[in-house]
Amino acid sequence: MAADEDPLDACTGFEWDEGNAHKNWEHGVSPEEAEDVFFNEPLVFRSDVRHSKREKRYYALGQSRVGRYLFIAFTIRGSRLRVISVRDMNRKEKDAYAKHEKESGA
Repeated sequence: MAADEDPLDACTGFEWDEGNAHKNWEHGVSPEEAEDVFFNEPLVFRSDVRHSKREKRYYALGQSRVGRYLFIAFTIRGSRLRVISVRDMNRKEKDAYAKHEKESGA
């Protein structure tokens, strides 16, 4: 994959397993709200090299349609985006997201 390619461009949907969906609901985030983040701007995502032992992982910072600031850890399997974990952003993540919003003019 070229450095300037967006790995999300090849995604055609989402993949959930029962355990992850249940774990994320404990944080009060439904699968639908987590998926919603990927359709809103701005979306900040980066490679998560610290947690990429067996497969390449990413994290995203974004807002759901209702304005909730969420942190999402995910991987891409084939053409599906698989959410590993989702929760509310912490203060440091919110600050990074706000900085990106300001720089991008969003």
